[in-house]
Amino acid sequence: QVRLVESGGGLVQPGGSLTLSCAASGFTIDLYSIAWFRQAPGKKREGVSCISNKDGSNFVADSVKGRFTVSRDKAKNTVYLQMSNLKPEDTAVYYCAGDYADYLIGFDSDRYDYWGQGTQVTVSS
Repeated sequence: QVRLVESGGGLVQPGGSLTLSCAASGFTIDLYSIAWFRQAPGKKREGVSCISNKDGSNFVADSVKGRFTVSRDKAKNTVYLQMSNLKPEDTAVYYCAGDYADYLIGFDSDRYDYWGQGTQVTVSS
């Protein structure tokens, strides 16, 4: 059974850091494109970052550039989203999504067949 499970969310003060994990099971991430999305209350889902696990190529959205980094550990079959200098506007439920592709799919959410359940990130003092 293909599963993606996010973890690592929580409450953090502005300027703080968190690292989210997206653990895959039922498949190996080597030939999958994995993306992070987020959705804040009352707002549309937003693409945050994307990584091609074939070669590690990746990008992040302009709204988080310089603060968020995406990486992967093939041995652990896990993708990470390292978030620093967090701002209140980063508050959202963060989801990872994956699909079989040896290239960067990007932020078209319709392209992803597999989704995690989400993890809440709250940035507040």
